[in-house]
Amino acid sequence: MSTSIDKLIETTQALLWERGYVGTSPRAIQDGAGVGQGSMYHHFRSKAELALAAEERSAAELIEEVRQILDGPGEPLERVLTYLRLERDILKGCRIGRLAADPDIVADDTLRKPLEETFAWITARLADLLHEAQARGHLPPGLDSQALAATVLAVRQGGYVLARAANSTAPYEQAIEGMVSLLTRRPEGSD
Repeated sequence: MSTSIDKLIETTQALLWERGYVGTSPRAIQDGAGVGQGSMYHHFRSKAELALAAEERSAAELIEEVRQILDGPGEPLERVLTYLRLERDILKGCRIGRLAADPDIVADDTLRKPLEETFAWITARLADLLHEAQARGHLPPGLDSQALAATVLAVRQGGYVLARAANSTAPYEQAIEGMVSLLTRRPEGSD
C-alpha cells in the first residue's frame, strides 16, 4: 500500500520525466497523487524538495536496474553489451538523462547532483568492466577504459535525443548497434 509520501514522489517522478521541472506544477502533483496541498506541504517544504526526492528515487531505481546487469553473470564485455541493448521506452528517453536537458534542474546544484552522481556511477562501473574485458583480451590494449565508458553512456543518452528528434526509434537503435560493432570488432589478423 502506497503512502501519501510515496504517491507524491511517484507522481513527481512521472511528471518530471514527462513535463520537466517547470511543467510540473504543485497542483498537477497533488492531482496525480490524489492528495491535498496541506498533505504535500506537510511532507515537503517546497516543490524543489519534492523534485529532489523524486530525482533521488529515479536515480536509485536506475542504478539498481543497471547494477543487476553490470554485476550479473557473464563475461565483462557481454554485460556491457547487455546494458547497451537494455530495453527502454526509447521515445520517452531516460528518466535521469531527460532531466539533464532541463535548464532549471542543471542551474540548481542540489537538483543537478543526483544526475551527476548517477552518470558517474554508471560510467565508473562500465569503465571497470571494460578494463576487465581489455585485460582478458576482448578489447584492444591501449584503450582508455574510462573514456570508452563515457562514450558508451554518451551513445545511449545521445541515442535517446536523436530518437526523440526524429520521432523514431531508428536513430537510437542505429547508434547502439554502431557502438556494439565498435566494441566487438576484431582487429585484422586476429583469430
